[in-house]
Amino acid sequence: MLFDDHPSPQLVGIARLAAASDLLEAKKRVEYFELETRRFIGRGSGRMRSIFTVNPYRGCEFGCKYCYARYAHEFMELRDPELFERKIYAKRFHAPWFRDELRRLKTGETIWIGTATDPYQPAERRFRITRRMLEVFAHERGFTLGITTKSDLVSRDAELLARIGRANSVSVHLTITTLDEALARLLEPRAPRPVLRVAALRQLTDAGVRVGVLAHPMMPLINDSEKSIEAVCAAAVANGASSFSASPLFLKPCAQQVFFPFLEQHFPHLLGRYKERYQANAYLNGHYPEMIRERVQKVLSRHKLPPREPVEWPVDDQLDLFAEPKPHLQETGTSGTLHRKVDGL
Repeated sequence: MLFDDHPSPQLVGIARLAAASDLLEAKKRVEYFELETRRFIGRGSGRMRSIFTVNPYRGCEFGCKYCYARYAHEFMELRDPELFERKIYAKRFHAPWFRDELRRLKTGETIWIGTATDPYQPAERRFRITRRMLEVFAHERGFTLGITTKSDLVSRDAELLARIGRANSVSVHLTITTLDEALARLLEPRAPRPVLRVAALRQLTDAGVRVGVLAHPMMPLINDSEKSIEAVCAAAVANGASSFSASPLFLKPCAQQVFFPFLEQHFPHLLGRYKERYQANAYLNGHYPEMIRERVQKVLSRHKLPPREPVEWPVDDQLDLFAEPKPHLQETGTSGTLHRKVDGL
């Protein structure tokens, strides 16, 4: 167990379940835990409430320096943002439960897999939770299913995704921030190399799966030149991508704790400029987002590629899409005693 053999009675909800999680496997720098889960499908918040979300794992081993989802571990009382990439929770999967959840949704609903953590991270090779979820989807019809990943492992499921696509609308959105292998290794230290992601793109499109490429995020003076954007877009088009998009980096406080030290080590001349622009606001406003839009439009016009699909990864609403099923707490009490029953996790 993560904390000790008996979770603290002060912990409730997802934090208590995380503390009670069994250790499945430990590698040199990563531990895998099994997390009890009673609901797999969540709902986006804010403007994205119409979209349902599925995250087979909590935490992500890829260790991307700009990752916006690190704060998710804070719900489990894990405050160090680097624990997000070192303690990975695989949700205990029950196919009948997942099938029942899907069948409670209306026909035509939109479901995104991988809104907070990559569904094809290394844990998937061991636990195959994403694969098992897709095997359930293969018996359903009428849904709009989107998957976002930066892993070439998604190509393993090309035939299955194509089969799902015969009765549902399916699209994969593959993140490729740069084709510069050395830069990618710095930014995304344990993610598959860009050349492997491009190869996965080709395998998926050859299988008849619709794929969009996401050059997200654009980091000022790091990967945002028109030449860099052009290279990624050209590779996307050459390998059958049906859409391409790019958007500026946003840095929530949890991401700043990792990204700023990264800049200090590898791009020290940029550290002051990033702090000046991001410490007061996680999102860049004004000229820079408009400049990125113009660069992307120039690139798209040269390649005659539409920027968006009917179901595109919501560029400006990623945090609204990060949603986990909320615990349902039943409170009953006798003689002033409060008992909390956790459900829906």
